[in-house]
Amino acid sequence: QVQLVESGGGLVQAGGSLRLSCAVSGLTFSDYTMGWFRRAPGKEREFALAISWSGHSTYYADSVEGRFTISRDDAKNTVYLQMNSLRPEDTGVYYCAAGYGALHDYHGENEYEWWGQGTQVTVSS
Repeated sequence: QVQLVESGGGLVQAGGSLRLSCAVSGLTFSDYTMGWFRRAPGKEREFALAISWSGHSTYYADSVEGRFTISRDDAKNTVYLQMNSLRPEDTGVYYCAAGYGALHDYHGENEYEWWGQGTQVTVSS
């Protein structure tokens, strides 16, 4: 049974930092590209970042580049999202997702086969 379990969300003041984790089980983690998506209140889910299955390539949405960092630890089957300089507009539910191998479109939700349940991040002004 494949499981993706996010953790680390919470309430933080603007300018602060949070680190999210996504623990993965039930698949060969090192074969999968990992992505983070987010859904702001009243908006559709959107791409935030991704890291290739090899870990050699990362992809960022313009809205988070320079502030957020994605990394992976294949020994722990975990992907991380380090969020710095948080803004109120970063508020939302953050989801991790797994897509097999190299993806055609790292931003596309349909490329990812497995999803976590999400963790809430709230940034107060």
